[in-house]
Amino acid sequence: MPHDDHVMLESRDLAKTYYSTEPPTQVINGVDLIVRKGEFLVVMGASGSGKSSLLYSISGMDRPTSGTVFLEGRDLTSLSDVEMSRVRLTKMGFIFQQAHFLSNLNIRDNILLPAFKAAPKEKDAAVARVDAIMERFGIAHIKQHGITQVSGGQLQRASLCRALACEPSILFADEPTGALNSSMSTEVMEALTEVHSDGTTLVMVTHAPACAARADRVIYLRDGRLVDSRQLGRWSKEQSTQREDDLLAWLRKLGF
Repeated sequence: MPHDDHVMLESRDLAKTYYSTEPPTQVINGVDLIVRKGEFLVVMGASGSGKSSLLYSISGMDRPTSGTVFLEGRDLTSLSDVEMSRVRLTKMGFIFQQAHFLSNLNIRDNILLPAFKAAPKEKDAAVARVDAIMERFGIAHIKQHGITQVSGGQLQRASLCRALACEPSILFADEPTGALNSSMSTEVMEALTEVHSDGTTLVMVTHAPACAARADRVIYLRDGRLVDSRQLGRWSKEQSTQREDDLLAWLRKLGF
């Protein structure tokens, strides 16, 4: 089947089963998904519905039990571990609920690390790019700080900068505001919205309707299956309250 140039990511009949439990636990069950280039997609569902498992499977962080995943037409499920690691480093960016920074490095060096690893001969270009990203997202003044010397919101913006350091084709975020208060959550979501407005493709897992309302599209999982989706269109501040109310009404109908 020829690749559609407008498609960034696609999964076909994706399944994930953990055989370490008795009986085995199927967490993803036959998910077909298309993420278009430049789209902001949010994955929602009740706890245990398979949201994070889906994110890990489509991003190559975890191997699916069956099915295929394509990134810009390339079959990720056929790659070796080394090849997949290279794709994650150079083509993908990741933000998690916790920052997972190295405590012996300052904020700037933590952000620079993946860029240096991806292109060790292009360190000057990486430094210039990272400094510009940190300036853009308002954390240049904390670049020499340790990871325990900054707020949670600043640390997540640093995580975003790290995710963008290698200029990824797609950005994955797993509950990026889950450990933050409401003002810090808004701060991080505004930064993600800005990244999306640049044309970056985003796939995010969240429990928060206020965060999900910023997406172009929301899909809903139940027991590892994709049961419904809702197209929201481009986010605007003027429509934010109405979008959140409409999304919450839809989620309630699904049993959220």
